[in-house]
Amino acid sequence: MDKDDSYSHILKYTGIFGGVQGINILISLVRSKLVALLLGPDGVGLVSLFNSTIKMVSDTTSLGISMSGVRDISEAYHDGDQRRLDEGIGIVRYWSMLVAALGLLVCVAASPLLNKWTFSWGDHTLHFILLSPVVALTAITGGELAVLKGTRMLRQLATISVINVVCALFISVPLYYIWGEQAIVPSLFLLALSQCIVTISYSWRHYPVKSFLKKQFFGRGVSMIRLGIAFTLAGFLGSCADFAIRSFISHSSTLSDLGLFNAGYMLTMVYAGMVFSAMETDYFPRLSVVQGNGKPLSMVVDRQIEISMILVAPMLVALLLALPIVLPLLLSHAFLPALPMTQLLILAVSLRAAKLPVAYIPLAKGDSLTYLLMELIYDAVAAGATIWCYATYGLVGAGVGLLAAAVFDFIMLNVYMGVKYDFRMSRTTWIIILIHLLIVCLTFAIVKLTNGVAYWGIGAVCFLLSTTVSLLFLSRNTDILEKVKQLLQRRRNG
Repeated sequence: MDKDDSYSHILKYTGIFGGVQGINILISLVRSKLVALLLGPDGVGLVSLFNSTIKMVSDTTSLGISMSGVRDISEAYHDGDQRRLDEGIGIVRYWSMLVAALGLLVCVAASPLLNKWTFSWGDHTLHFILLSPVVALTAITGGELAVLKGTRMLRQLATISVINVVCALFISVPLYYIWGEQAIVPSLFLLALSQCIVTISYSWRHYPVKSFLKKQFFGRGVSMIRLGIAFTLAGFLGSCADFAIRSFISHSSTLSDLGLFNAGYMLTMVYAGMVFSAMETDYFPRLSVVQGNGKPLSMVVDRQIEISMILVAPMLVALLLALPIVLPLLLSHAFLPALPMTQLLILAVSLRAAKLPVAYIPLAKGDSLTYLLMELIYDAVAAGATIWCYATYGLVGAGVGLLAAAVFDFIMLNVYMGVKYDFRMSRTTWIIILIHLLIVCLTFAIVKLTNGVAYWGIGAVCFLLSTTVSLLFLSRNTDILEKVKQLLQRRRNG
């Protein structure tokens, strides 16, 4: 067994990035609480509209370099080919500069259309022009992150993540406190600038710039760009689906409803990000160097699914139980109407832990058409189901729509990857998924049907059951628990 594909390796780096995300979450929660108090639901909704629109432009113009670049660099790094590695890094940096300029120009040129599509009131064209540098900075940052991910600079990536979230806190909160909603655009620009500077400082230190302006880099980057374009189209479709959902809520209801939707969505994604952050950083480079399909591929994917489920499920059970307290505590009582929708989104996130490792397969294989097809179908289903359910049942309906889309995506991915790549989940993986999903669903039923002593008593049992299942798996497949015992024993002995 390759040590990089062992349970211990996966757990180690999932733990590193999970721990980093834990720190990030604490800081982000403080920031979210302050921003919610300073801006209220309307202001949070406005930030969401600007973010989702700029993300759509960025995803459209970045050509997917932040992902496709990881694959090429990772292969060269794994083979120990320094010449090929240097060339790959140069190509990524060359194309990052090109797409940065492209993104800035597109954002400026499309600003009148973005204003028309995004807002039903006022003229925000100038705001989008002022936000165009954010698109360029994001592209440059993405290229440098691809260099660090492809060369497995995992600890540096973790450090960058913490620095970025600290910068977000100390940049945005003072600006919002002084200028309120008028500070949204300057805040978004300064955040993108700080992230770019921090990332470059680490990337250039380990891989100094030799030359990324060689003419031959244009032609040699074609294969990377081909996969990147598919990733770009997929990202564009995802951003369009996200944009369509938020735009529909904005136009058909109030900005407050959009703020509530965004708060519930971001809250669940932030918690799950403690585990999912390791996917792109550690898992994707490992998956990219797997040779062949069938059993070798299935083994790597299965292990990632199992670790993801045993770490995510107990967290989601705890979040489901604590959500009525957590939501107003982290945001404010004005966001309590988002509670039923957020509970449904937690169920969707539990499925995401099981399907996300599978979704990376075609991207790691360089199969751009399959990846694009899967994303296209999911985005269409997610947008359609969420909009229809929201129009019929309001915010709760939006949660139902996203949950239905997650179930559909899980089934579709497993069937298609089985046919295309001979991917088969092992019996152990299926058992782990089903046990944890049953516990999460039982907890959901408890929070809906009980209260008082029964709520907390039965809920605590569900949490202990989910945690016990996870610990038993870790005890059987890793030596992590034994190492913890030895550490405690050494400390006890002095």
